[in-house]
Amino acid sequence: MKLEKLIQDKGLTDIEINVLDYIADHIDTVLSQGVRGVARANFTSTSTIMRLAKKMGYAGFVDMCYKLHPLLEMPVQAEQEESDFLSSFGASHLLNYNTYTQVKRCAEQIILQQDKTIFIYGTGFSGTVGEYFYLKLINMGKHCLFASGRDSIGIFENSIDHMGMFFGISKSGETPFVRDKIKTAQENGIFTVAITGNHENSVGQFADIWFRVEDLYKLDDQNVMPNTFFPQTMMLMELIAYEYRRLCKINNDDPAL
Repeated sequence: MKLEKLIQDKGLTDIEINVLDYIADHIDTVLSQGVRGVARANFTSTSTIMRLAKKMGYAGFVDMCYKLHPLLEMPVQAEQEESDFLSSFGASHLLNYNTYTQVKRCAEQIILQQDKTIFIYGTGFSGTVGEYFYLKLINMGKHCLFASGRDSIGIFENSIDHMGMFFGISKSGETPFVRDKIKTAQENGIFTVAITGNHENSVGQFADIWFRVEDLYKLDDQNVMPNTFFPQTMMLMELIAYEYRRLCKINNDDPAL
């Protein structure tokens, strides 16, 4: 049990301890599973999980997962080689919701896309940052396509046979166009990456990698209020680009050399 100190004097039953152990072992995916998925995986009820959260002092399942995550995450310092770079891009803030292992895995997948297309999709302000990432990857030597809500259907359908990786960006995580495309991409064996707000949502559940970025105003669909979601998303993209370049150097395949 990874959380022995936390469960002392909590009066947990054996099944509650087993559920907590399961959550600890799957901390990066339990939010996408949701409370019902965790209950099914442990052959118990959702009420058992909610009682567990209350006994542990959390408001509910989501609150428990968010607050356990930083306690269980591997130290970032062990995986970063250039801490000054990461600090300058506010990486520590991004890593409140994501692990550096996710960033590395994403960069590795980009490297693998030698003869395949990377498709990037987003609408509205998400489309603005998506286009930035598209241009970034083009300059890194990758074959990419970008589409927004106006022109996406034909481009997406005509490209799916040549697509190796799909990025879907949605602040709400509930944009139907993004959800439909990331689901279709996954069903066709395409590696999928979702970038959404930090709350549980339907887009993230279909992704091989789900990046969560803090969204201060979750209901502000018009992006009227000051919010760090979009600049933090661009910082995440630069972090992915940094790890891509670092891995290329290790493999003696740096595109900038």
